[in-house]
Amino acid sequence: MKCFEVLEKKKKKEDYLKIIFELGGREKKVSNKQIAMSLNIAAGSVTEMVNKLVKEGLVTHTPYSGISLTDEGVKVAEKLVRRHRLWETFLVEKLNYKLQDVHSDAEVLEHVTSDNLMDHLEAFLDHPKYCPHGGVIPDKLGHYEEESHLTLSEAKAGSTITVDRFTDNHDLLTYLDDIDIKIGDTLEVLEHAPFEGPIRLRFTQNGQETSIGYKAAHYIFVK
Repeated sequence: MKCFEVLEKKKKKEDYLKIIFELGGREKKVSNKQIAMSLNIAAGSVTEMVNKLVKEGLVTHTPYSGISLTDEGVKVAEKLVRRHRLWETFLVEKLNYKLQDVHSDAEVLEHVTSDNLMDHLEAFLDHPKYCPHGGVIPDKLGHYEEESHLTLSEAKAGSTITVDRFTDNHDLLTYLDDIDIKIGDTLEVLEHAPFEGPIRLRFTQNGQETSIGYKAAHYIFVK
């Protein structure tokens, strides 16, 4: 039982580091609210875990400003992200998983995989640079292209954007599949409804209109 509890605590800590990395915590401050929304947990739980990560030297926390990864935190997060996203790529490309169904199995596999197996998996997949939901995949030396951290929620009305990547969240990916928004789609931002209402968009390819919920728009990264 104790062994299981230790593993669960380790996994939870790693989930925090991965989501802080994904939200841009390598280069900017990430808020407690962003982490809580992404992991679908209470804000109080975020505060508790962040304090533990600060003590371990993996993140820094500036009150009322946000959380960012330390150099050591970046190294740990890059390794975790590499493992997770390589397995996601394998499951989608080779085993025909749906994108929204891949996260949980990739989570299991990343925790039981040796470095040697990861190197062979990367070579088998021909050294992919991006996972199926658009996130970068660091190589074994920690090299990767910088991700966009501009969210759809920040795109101004009247601007034209291209969907670059999605946060790795099952409910979000299911939602985006339902409304048929994909990586690479180009959209015109028509209107931000007031009081945290939906964002109205138009596909430039065919002129069709759609709307994205306020919360979801925070986890769609665009260029």
